[in-house]
Amino acid sequence: MNEVLPEIERWRARGDRVALATVVATRRSAPRPVGAKLAVSARGELAGSVSGGCVENEVYGHARDVLAGAGPRLVSFGISDELALSVGLPCGGEIDVFVEQLPDTLLGRLATVVEGREGAVLFTVVEGEQLGARLLVTEAGERFGDDLQLPGEHFTEALRGGRSRLLELQTGARVFADVYGPPPRLFVFGAVDTAEALCQVAKKLGWRTVVADARGRFATTERIPSADELIVAWPDEALAQVRPDFQTAVVVLTYDDQFDLPALEGALRTEAFYIGAIGSRRNQARRRERLLEAGLAEAELERISGPCGLDIGAETPAETAISIMAEILAQRSRRAGGMLKAAKGRIHASALA
Repeated sequence: MNEVLPEIERWRARGDRVALATVVATRRSAPRPVGAKLAVSARGELAGSVSGGCVENEVYGHARDVLAGAGPRLVSFGISDELALSVGLPCGGEIDVFVEQLPDTLLGRLATVVEGREGAVLFTVVEGEQLGARLLVTEAGERFGDDLQLPGEHFTEALRGGRSRLLELQTGARVFADVYGPPPRLFVFGAVDTAEALCQVAKKLGWRTVVADARGRFATTERIPSADELIVAWPDEALAQVRPDFQTAVVVLTYDDQFDLPALEGALRTEAFYIGAIGSRRNQARRRERLLEAGLAEAELERISGPCGLDIGAETPAETAISIMAEILAQRSRRAGGMLKAAKGRIHASALA
C-alpha cells in the first residue's frame, strides 16, 4: 500500500473515486509478490503494479468496469513463458488479482494506519457469499467495516506472520488478509564493526535498526552511521528502552560475560522472534552453562542461535552480517535456510494459510 498511497491521497483530495487491484495469490514464478497493488483513479490514472506490466492492461479494464458500477471480482491470469521472459522471469506463472472500489472512509482509515505504522489487518472476502465484504482490525482492537465473523486467531496469526496471505475458511469462503504495521526491527547489542554491516543490510530490507552498547566510545554515529537509533546503556536498560516484540530480531555481538549474559537473559524474557549470539562453539557452551546456573531452563536456551548465522564460510564483517541476516530471514519465514536446489517447497515464502 505504501507505494500507491501518495497517489491515492492525491486523487482523494480532488474527490476522485479509486479502484484497487491486489495480488492475493501466486503460483509458480510471478513478477510481483502477494499484496502488490495497482490503483486506478476515476480519471484513468494508474499507480503501482500487479505484474510488472504484462497483465496491467487487462487489470486496468476490470478496474474501469468496477468504477463504472460493476461489482468486485477475482480474476486469474496465466502468464505465458514469452510474457514472463519479457518481465524478467525464467518461466511462466499464475496470479489471482482481486479488483474492487474501496469506500472513501476506508481509504482514509487505511491512510492513517500506514502513516502511523499501526499494526492492522484488512480482511476482504474475495470468494464466497459475502464477496467484497471488508473488515479492518487494528492491534488496538478497533473493528472498522463490515460484520465479518472471523475467528480471532486469524488476526493474530496474520499480524505475527508479517505477510499478507489468502485464508481458506471452513465455510468454503476465501478471505485475503492484508497485513499492515511497522517494519521489523533489528536490535544489536555491541557497537562493533559487524553491527554497522548488519545495519547496512537490514536497512536495505526496510528494517528499523537499533544498536546499543554500554561503552560510549563505541556507540557513536561515526562508528555506526547506519543505525536508526544508538543507545549507550547496559543490556537491561537498553532492553527496557527497546522492548523487543514479535517483530524484533536480537543479535548479541559482544564477547564479554558482563554484556553477553544479561543481554541474552533479558532477550529471552521478550517476544523477540530471533535471538542470536556471536562466538565460537566453545564460548557458546560456556555461556550456556552460565545461563543455566542463572536459573534459565534448557528449553528457553533453545531459542538462542549460537553461533548465529548460516554456514556460508563468512570471514569479514560484511560476510558475517549477510550470514546472520540470512538466518534471521529464514527464521522469520519458518524456513531451514538450506540450499534452494535441495528444497522441495515453494521458492518464495508461502502466502497461503
